[in-house]
Amino acid sequence: MGDRLPSISLFSGAGGLDLAVEQCGLPPDSPDDARGILKVRAATDYDELALETLNLNFPDTPTIPRDIRSVPAGEILEIAGLSKGEPALIVGGPPCTPFSKSGFWLEEKRESQDPNASLLDEYVRMVRDIRPEAFVLENVQGLTYSTHKAQFNRLLEQLRDLGYNPQYKVLLAAEYGVPQLRRRVFVVGRRDGKPFRFPRTTHSGISERDRIVDPGKLPFVTAGEVLSDLLPGKPETKELVEGEFGELAAEVPPGQNYLWHTSRYGGRDVFKWRSRYWTFLLRLDPDRPSTTLQAQPGPWVGPFHWENVDNDKGEKRARRLRVPEMLRLMTLPDSFKVAGGRADIQRQIGNAVPVRLGRVVIDALMSQLGYLTHDSEEFEQLGLFR
Repeated sequence: MGDRLPSISLFSGAGGLDLAVEQCGLPPDSPDDARGILKVRAATDYDELALETLNLNFPDTPTIPRDIRSVPAGEILEIAGLSKGEPALIVGGPPCTPFSKSGFWLEEKRESQDPNASLLDEYVRMVRDIRPEAFVLENVQGLTYSTHKAQFNRLLEQLRDLGYNPQYKVLLAAEYGVPQLRRRVFVVGRRDGKPFRFPRTTHSGISERDRIVDPGKLPFVTAGEVLSDLLPGKPETKELVEGEFGELAAEVPPGQNYLWHTSRYGGRDVFKWRSRYWTFLLRLDPDRPSTTLQAQPGPWVGPFHWENVDNDKGEKRARRLRVPEMLRLMTLPDSFKVAGGRADIQRQIGNAVPVRLGRVVIDALMSQLGYLTHDSEEFEQLGLFR
């Protein structure tokens, strides 16, 4: 393990944030298996497939396959070969389901009663009992909504009481070079109490909220830029969008959704205006970043690819994104392996942290702690991000 700084990963999932940790400080031309200044010395998760994915990609990282509520911090430290106060970093994203907009149809989630929300307290317990030099917590933007204000404020207050002076910000992944319009909140704290400074955005473009483009920044990385070289690609099982809305989905142009088939647009007048979720029959636009990849999409939930393919009858059909395409949109390496069937793979990738977005935050943190010689803005200017 050499002189690499020790890190601990909680709620590791497929390991997107773990990979961001291990790539910290690497130049862009590094091979996929290259590792930077940090080393994940122990990882935890209760999901068997996620642990299998972790073992496929991080074979030398010990894992703890249990519900974190039953895991003492001392056990994690022992497995990692560390003492309290030794880890340079704790990272992790407690399961986001309680705070996700996609769960708001459940009353318990609208009223912020989901029992899994208590996992935020488990994260605090680990910070308290392990005492890392710093921590990074990632979650869905919904954690900051008024519905969850009491829980979020309690999280910040608990971390404040530990002396970490937590800072938080909702980041749009596309503004840091990720080809995806994905918003996530990051909470970052330092043991010395100095405030973490979030890096400035490096990319600009049209999003669902912003219509003004900053000409002084790089343009958003588009889906077409990162996916086009994968075409025609290898078809995957059950990738075609068939069934009740199969024809309608195939007729939706790139960048459009079911609204194409309303009286206000050029398709068939089938649906009422704003009668469905935005992601219903949504197609990727190759000239824009992807919308957020869904972890558990229904049969008609996109984003679907912009190209149509023929089914066995020669009929045009939209298709779902293939695994190599999802990896690209999450800035995971092409060589990254994900365990399980199609639905399992999409769930793990959709729940992961885009590696580049994690790198932006972790590189900035390690720079501010004095472990890297350049701050995050200089890293971008020097082309040191993948």
